[in-house]
Amino acid sequence: MPRSTSPAPARTQPPAGWGRPAEAPAAVVRRAGTAAPEAGVDVIALGRRVRHLRKAAGLTLDDLGAAVGAAASQLSLIENGKREPKLSLLQQLAGALGVGVDALLGAEPPSRRAALEIELERYQRSPLYENLNLPKIRVSSRLPLDVLESQLGLLRELERKMNEQVATPEEARRANGELRKMMRERGNYFPEYEAEAQKVLAQVGYTSGPLSQHTISDIATHLGFTLYHVGDLPHSTRSVTDLKNRRIYLTHNQRSDHDPRSVLLQALGHYVLGHETPRSYGDFLAQRVATNYFAAALLLPEKATVEFLQRAKAAKEISVEDLRDSFAVSYETAAHRFTNLATQHLGLTTHFQKTHQSGIIYKAYENDGVNFPMDHTGAIEGQPSCKAWTSRAVFDVPDKFSSYSQYTDTVTGTFWCTARTERSASGEFSLSIGVPYQHVKWFRGRETTARAVSRCPDPDCCRRPPMELSDHWAGYAWPSARAHSHLLAAMPPGAFPGVDETEVYSFLEAHSGA
Repeated sequence: MPRSTSPAPARTQPPAGWGRPAEAPAAVVRRAGTAAPEAGVDVIALGRRVRHLRKAAGLTLDDLGAAVGAAASQLSLIENGKREPKLSLLQQLAGALGVGVDALLGAEPPSRRAALEIELERYQRSPLYENLNLPKIRVSSRLPLDVLESQLGLLRELERKMNEQVATPEEARRANGELRKMMRERGNYFPEYEAEAQKVLAQVGYTSGPLSQHTISDIATHLGFTLYHVGDLPHSTRSVTDLKNRRIYLTHNQRSDHDPRSVLLQALGHYVLGHETPRSYGDFLAQRVATNYFAAALLLPEKATVEFLQRAKAAKEISVEDLRDSFAVSYETAAHRFTNLATQHLGLTTHFQKTHQSGIIYKAYENDGVNFPMDHTGAIEGQPSCKAWTSRAVFDVPDKFSSYSQYTDTVTGTFWCTARTERSASGEFSLSIGVPYQHVKWFRGRETTARAVSRCPDPDCCRRPPMELSDHWAGYAWPSARAHSHLLAAMPPGAFPGVDETEVYSFLEAHSGA
């Protein structure tokens, strides 16, 4: 029989906001397959408009530079879409070219030729092209029109064929890429979830300190739910919420790699945030991000956590371990929470990785320009991390008790990262937090002498075997690969991917009379 932690409330209808079609919460991203407008200025299109108007006016780069007080080299970078001009320079360019600022920022390319150049430039800056490892064509007025059209035709056809091969797993990866883009644009900070978490904490009289199991039970009771701990929870679930009887079922034997407090708080998060049954994989992923964020905002409340981090920054002693210990959460939860607050409250850009011992990235976030590997859909998960990165080097460090810090020189700059390894039911993982070199002065561990060089995505960095090994073994090795079946299988069907709905409904039916 299930054990209740509080008297069962009267049977009620499902709460408002659950079980009826409605829009997802404000922060939920658009569904996969719909295009998102680019944030900020489209520098490629802007550059082509400036070039078109300059040539139409019969001006050289030197002429235009003299008119606006800028170097010709600077204007060349702008015209090639490699630099975004400041507003003041943009206004001067518009004046010198005899147009309004809106004309420079307009949506339509100035000519068919310019539209083709913009399209090719965008292709060459995309993950699709990067993964081909091909040299880039210099897009200029000297490029023959037939060559431009031929190159675009090849790239369009390649993209079409790759999209034809997109099965359900790739659709999920696209949705995940869209979600990550939205998180990056917001600095991974969601004030609406912070406000809901703060409201709930105030309603149960929370003041300070780690969130206890007793306080979490009070939150569930306040929201009208009874908690039941059972031994027969469906194997595909971590919790099951019965909206008819306002019950939340949890397992007696929670796996060690899932904090039971987080599991319960995530289940309550669906209710507090008014989630509907997901209508796409994009909805499902966005809801998962929302409930994870909500749970973390309860376990590490914004005001107390920001004050803690600001004190650490002032002392130049920011440490994920200290954050973990102060709020009695896992290292992974503390690292995620740091990414929520670092940009908004500390002015720090950052990145996070959860990497399996095999080198495959399982989770990732960045808004600091680090060059994570990605496929043509923009997905990072499932890609191999560079062997020179901290997230890989930490597996070879003998001292598993302390965190490992390292500087890594990459093609996009130097980054400092700190990492730990943790073992779970799925194997050993590294959890790493990193920042660009200019931010390292605020962190404990900056004095490390460990340093590595990464040339990825250059395949000679770590993906292609060294020449001497290839010469000796190429054609003489036939490994039997360990199949990652989860990467090959189609996305599980149903509103809640990976969950056996028949099993869940049978479970609820069996327990509804308890």
